[in-house]
Amino acid sequence: MKVLVPVKRVVDYNVKVRVKADGTGVETANVKMSMNPFDEIGVEEAVRLKEKGVASEIIAVSAGPTACQEQIRTALAMGADRGILIEHDGVLEPLAVAKLLKAIVAKESPELIILGKQAIDDDMNATGQMLAALLGWAQGTYASKIESADGGLKVTREIDGGLEILQLKLPAIITTDLRLNEPRYASLPNIMKARKKPIETVKPADLGVDVTPRLTVLKVEEPAKRQAGKKVGSVQELVDKLRNEAKVI
Repeated sequence: MKVLVPVKRVVDYNVKVRVKADGTGVETANVKMSMNPFDEIGVEEAVRLKEKGVASEIIAVSAGPTACQEQIRTALAMGADRGILIEHDGVLEPLAVAKLLKAIVAKESPELIILGKQAIDDDMNATGQMLAALLGWAQGTYASKIESADGGLKVTREIDGGLEILQLKLPAIITTDLRLNEPRYASLPNIMKARKKPIETVKPADLGVDVTPRLTVLKVEEPAKRQAGKKVGSVQELVDKLRNEAKVI
């Protein structure tokens, strides 16, 4: 079974995000970038499926600037077999990424796609679902456990009321939740081997996909600073402040 794992380049989760002075976006110059944590979980799960003999080949795909090769190399060091970079320097919205991945699917014919449920930069949580709709494939979102069963996959997913178990027929799309696994650290030998693994580079135009943005960002600003809390001496004083100061009752 061939597995496709999309990986996104984002600002590292340990970095404090700063808004640009002109309010047009988030500052990324001279900022540490890394693989989206949810996509890292997706790579780890694909590698585990390969170690179990379920998957035969893992392809890491990223869409963005040339620098995205760094995240693909990380996926290769973790255990992916080869990479594909869809090179584009502009903004890529979830629908555009889903269309690009659909074109890659038509080219590579994978049976399973594992991607993060969301990216930590825009929190869109839409690409996986959009791709499933475009392909007409079964999908299991927010997966916390994946098992091979009855020629397909049994996916345990987290919902508001607890857990839901789905039986998916292949081909299928799975989006990962935090509790699915704990990604491994790439060893030095595997990092060295990853340098020799192939990365194919294509352009959106090569795939016949129009990635023109459909949304316009009007302004980006930091959330307002929270005011300090106040201590009250009695329930009556609390009710008084809620009624006359906060005006919430």
